[in-house]
Amino acid sequence: MANFDEAFDLTMKNEGGYSFDPADAGGETYRGVSRVFFPQWPGWKIIDSAKSSSDFPKNLNSDEDLQQMIRDFYKKNFWDTIRLDEIDSQNIAEELFDTGVNMGINRAKKFLQQALNFLNKNEELYDDLGEDGIIGERTLDALDIILKRGEEAFLYKILNVLQANHYLTYMMKSPTQEKFARGWFSRVEFLK
Repeated sequence: MANFDEAFDLTMKNEGGYSFDPADAGGETYRGVSRVFFPQWPGWKIIDSAKSSSDFPKNLNSDEDLQQMIRDFYKKNFWDTIRLDEIDSQNIAEELFDTGVNMGINRAKKFLQQALNFLNKNEELYDDLGEDGIIGERTLDALDIILKRGEEAFLYKILNVLQANHYLTYMMKSPTQEKFARGWFSRVEFLK
């Protein structure tokens, strides 16, 4: 089964620390947690009180309570919500986790369902899944079928193509977001 700690450490390399870029739709963020989307996250109280320090935002990284809040937040709201403990592929779990952190968990879950539908050989392997963002037994069973067939790399590629397509579409609709392209596309990878 997939390991949260490995996925968390990998994703946090992409998320960095504190940021407040007016062009970012997420607004003020800390390690990927957006104040716009998660205003009730208790870590904001720690961050707000740390802003008066002369070594802000560096002082945030040494706050053990804040770092544990980050880890707990991602485990509960992302990893557990996508049911990644039940996935028998670290690569797929890491991809879904990272996509969920970057684009939202519903999009990550729908990408998984879409990708599995593309791989079901016109319903020869399993019936089409509803692309509803609900990771239930049918989705997990379909994923197991693909993994047992040794087709992890195909699934991984499709997930990344869906991710890349989303970035391109988003930038076409909102050209000001092009400034984030290099960071976003650093998250798009393919297994060989």
